[in-house]
Amino acid sequence: QPLAKRIEIFKELSSMIGKERVIWRFDPLIVTPTLSPRQLLTKIWKVGNQLKGLTDKMVFSFVDVNAYRKVQNNLVKETNSFTKETVEKAELNQLQINEVVEGLVKCRDKWKEQGWTLQLATCAEKIDLNHYGIEHNRCIDGELMERLWFEDKELTYYLHTGKLPEPSLFDDVTIPTTVKDLKDRGQRKVCGCMVSKDIGMYNTCNHLCVYCYANTSKELVNRNLSKHSDDSESIIE
Repeated sequence: QPLAKRIEIFKELSSMIGKERVIWRFDPLIVTPTLSPRQLLTKIWKVGNQLKGLTDKMVFSFVDVNAYRKVQNNLVKETNSFTKETVEKAELNQLQINEVVEGLVKCRDKWKEQGWTLQLATCAEKIDLNHYGIEHNRCIDGELMERLWFEDKELTYYLHTGKLPEPSLFDDVTIPTTVKDLKDRGQRKVCGCMVSKDIGMYNTCNHLCVYCYANTSKELVNRNLSKHSDDSESIIE
């Protein structure tokens, strides 16, 4: 979808279900020979100005290239910006990370002056940015769910314990004061998500972002999509 269409959909969702339920993601952050950190920040600023007041949080991460062979291959194969020798330059170095983070903080502070309080958070990043007021995000966020649906006692009980309460004739669910560590052990160590079920499938996304680790190649995605049936219970027949 073109950016303008995505922003339009974001506005509709925020209006429909509330800004606290719609989170702005701008990730991964990536630099190229034709896209500097400053230019990247300009893009974020322009998008943010169109989303002002429509969300409470922006989540970002830095592109992982060296960790994923398929990302390296796709960057070389599908772009004119990188070769096998230069592909690692897509990852930001420490100076570039500092420039981007400090730029994001300036954007956040400027938006706050304009009346929009936006929380910044990182997704699956080791880097500690708490001194900037930037926390580690949890895409599957038990605290957020409890805050939004606090009246659902069974859900709240599950978010504290990892199991549903025993059936009761009197509907008297007692919520434990402690919260069990429900981190999803099947995710990366630095991922903050609580235990959940993935419903997606590798090599099926036809957005074909070259920095995405979910697709091995455009050809494999197209082959898989050609097998898709709208009437099937599975993504692929």
